[in-house]
Amino acid sequence: MRLSKTKLKIIEAANTLFYQQGYEHTALSQIANEVGISKGNFYHHYKTKDDILEAVLNQRLVMVEEALVSWESEHKQPELRIRSFIQSAVATQSQTQKFGCPIGSLTAELNKLTHPSQNEMKRFFALFRNWLSKQFEELGFQSQADQYAVHLITQSQGAALLAQTFEDESIVSEQAERMESWLSELIERKTS
Repeated sequence: MRLSKTKLKIIEAANTLFYQQGYEHTALSQIANEVGISKGNFYHHYKTKDDILEAVLNQRLVMVEEALVSWESEHKQPELRIRSFIQSAVATQSQTQKFGCPIGSLTAELNKLTHPSQNEMKRFFALFRNWLSKQFEELGFQSQADQYAVHLITQSQGAALLAQTFEDESIVSEQAERMESWLSELIERKTS
């Protein structure tokens, strides 16, 4: 189903505000103001904040899936696909320094709120985990593929958290370099 321009603007505004302020601290009126519509018009499109959250999560999921497909089509070698995952954190490190990881931050917040959508957030991490596991399997690490996938996700989430905590975006790029070195060493040990 195709979304109207107004619905898309609402989703984009909500996505930004949820990321920058948090879900709980974002009011529907703020989203409406950001889009430039009245609160009444807003309710024509979305009845509740949870409805908007669902739309935002769906949009983010599509974006993640598109990134994974793009990395697969851009790179024939699984090593380069994994490096694309690692570098994706570097590409957004200035935002990460201010607001954390968009997926990790929202996951933590929804878990604290025991929000019904907290289980939806698992889909994001499962998607990354499964995709990375597949890449490691293709590299010949069948028995350790899941372990290595979790390692990279943990490293990237930890880097995002510390970059935000210390307001230091260089943490992300430094940790990305370490992840890339680890990957190179892993592959080198496998082939030697």
